[in-house]
Amino acid sequence: MSIADPIIRVENLTVGYGGKAILQNLSFEVRRGEVLVILGGSGSGKSTLLKHMIGLYPPMSGRVLIEGEDIVRAEGAHRQAILRRFGVMYQHGALFGSMTLLENVRFPLEMFTHLSDRAIDLIARTKLDLVQLSGSEELLPAELSGGMRKRAAIARAMALDPAILFLDEPSAGLDPITSAEVDQLVLRLSRSLGVTFVVVTHELPSIFTIASRVIMLDRRSRGIVAAGDPRALREHAEDDRVRRFLNREPEPA
Repeated sequence: MSIADPIIRVENLTVGYGGKAILQNLSFEVRRGEVLVILGGSGSGKSTLLKHMIGLYPPMSGRVLIEGEDIVRAEGAHRQAILRRFGVMYQHGALFGSMTLLENVRFPLEMFTHLSDRAIDLIARTKLDLVQLSGSEELLPAELSGGMRKRAAIARAMALDPAILFLDEPSAGLDPITSAEVDQLVLRLSRSLGVTFVVVTHELPSIFTIASRVIMLDRRSRGIVAAGDPRALREHAEDDRVRRFLNREPEPA
């Protein structure tokens, strides 16, 4: 696969729970090396879409191709190989509370590689240094600020050097300064490592800072109502819902 090929392709994806569709017939691509932001109002299905893209839940129909491989239908060792191509940072970090930061980042390396203990330790420390957490290796998650937990979760998601990182609401619960620091971390990792990011967020400052491109979901239409550069969509989107969202304007009475 060349660098010009999409690294992720979503084809005719319908997702939901209990037989009820939340999103229907979604098709879009994620380009290699970009920061794609999935945005939309509350209940639009942003996190639901992400969970289906990473194979956490099976879709009602359609498929998700990761570097040309169908994660929906893959099984066994083939599926495990696809899963190792991406890392995930969940909204609340999902760090192991009884483990130190170093142990948290070491965990996937211990589980999925045959590297020596010394090599694992070196890689884990390097990942923590990348997210500016050197010196915090022996701290427990409970001893960290919200921003530090987010950065530690990103370090763990990078442990196996994935080509893709999925971030679910990386700015949720953070103050504006800490949120801006996380945004800058995403940009730095994208530019320095060439990692492709898929980010779920509704935080407008983050969207305009980090997004190469966005797709906007809408609860009523159960689909994508806009795609493109968020700065251009803010001014020129054909759909009023898109312009109102990106300009933080309420719906007319």
